[in-house]
Amino acid sequence: MTESSIKKLASTLLDAITDKDPVVQEQVCSALCSLGEVRPVETLRTCEEYLRQHDKLAHPYRAAVLRAMERVLSSRASELDKDTASTIILLASSEMTKTKDLVWDWQQAASGVLVAVGRQFISKVMEELLRKLHPGTLPHCAVLHTLASLSVANAFGVVPFLPSVLSSLLPVLGMAKHDTVRVAFCSALQRFSEGALEYLANLDRAPDPTVRKDAFATDIFSAYDVLFHQWLQSREAKLRLAVVEALGPMSHLLPSERLEEQLPKLLPGILALYKKHSETFYLSKSLGQILEAAVSVGSRTLETQLDALLAALHSQVGGMNKMTWSLICTCCPVACSLPDRLLAFLLPRLDTSNERTRVGTLQVVRHVINSAGECLHASPAAAPGRVQDGDCPARAPPQPADLTATPC
Repeated sequence: MTESSIKKLASTLLDAITDKDPVVQEQVCSALCSLGEVRPVETLRTCEEYLRQHDKLAHPYRAAVLRAMERVLSSRASELDKDTASTIILLASSEMTKTKDLVWDWQQAASGVLVAVGRQFISKVMEELLRKLHPGTLPHCAVLHTLASLSVANAFGVVPFLPSVLSSLLPVLGMAKHDTVRVAFCSALQRFSEGALEYLANLDRAPDPTVRKDAFATDIFSAYDVLFHQWLQSREAKLRLAVVEALGPMSHLLPSERLEEQLPKLLPGILALYKKHSETFYLSKSLGQILEAAVSVGSRTLETQLDALLAALHSQVGGMNKMTWSLICTCCPVACSLPDRLLAFLLPRLDTSNERTRVGTLQVVRHVINSAGECLHASPAAAPGRVQDGDCPARAPPQPADLTATPC
């Protein structure tokens, strides 16, 4: 088929996307995607032109077109030329921020297009998003979510831009007054930190192997100061959990001396939340990450916090889920270095009529005995907080940011 035939066919399909029958709309989108699989550039350019020329088209239909574009880009982005990529990036950026109001299906669809293009043309996407960050002005929430998603989808591409992103976001962090905006910031900081950690852990494959933790440490500590000392005090449970989720990976990027300085306040602050939240998975996940960071820098503060840590851990062992095992693994090097205190804590809990407590305690004792040799003979340089093969289940890899979870 000639280029004009492809454009005519795509235009005919796009004219039918406003059909009131959802089944017809889905069929139109599927047909567009099929056409895009065969002739991606022509199909994508026709979609871009259609949205640009139909400025009054209602947002549900705009979102449908953008979702079709994302599906094509997810498998065909590498076939784009630079001009086509730039045109699509500008369109998606405009669609995503056209209104300040929450129109999440539309904004999410536009964000998805940027993320899909960003897997192949990350510099162009990041440059466009940085232009959306204005000094003294809170960024659009969809921009924050897109930056967060890109950090997961293409960490190697995003991390070199992080210093510029953080220098733009940190000055306005204190201006965020609404919980939904704060949650968006927390999600972004969490994903930025996870992306930076992935980058630092794979420097042999990174585009710039000279990048070090110091490049982010000062900015991450500034963000930590706001999240922990201000936002964690919120009455809104959703915001508290978002803060805790961010603090876990952020703790690994804090300067070592700052982390040691903050642990006497940070650990009790996290432990206190166990009494406020019935769902503790994310609390335990973050606590495990913080303990790993503390162990990796040889923190001495953990000894003073051991009793409180063991009490919180023991309260979670009834079900012995994956996260509880990870926490046990992380605490093991600290606890095994102080066997008298560990036994003094565990043994009285065996002398109880509560069967669940006894079973949980025995499970902890069994694990500690099985791994005691490794704990006691581990080299300090071996980062004992890391879970080893055959020990506890590894942490799940970071998941893409959920744009539907925290609309703002």
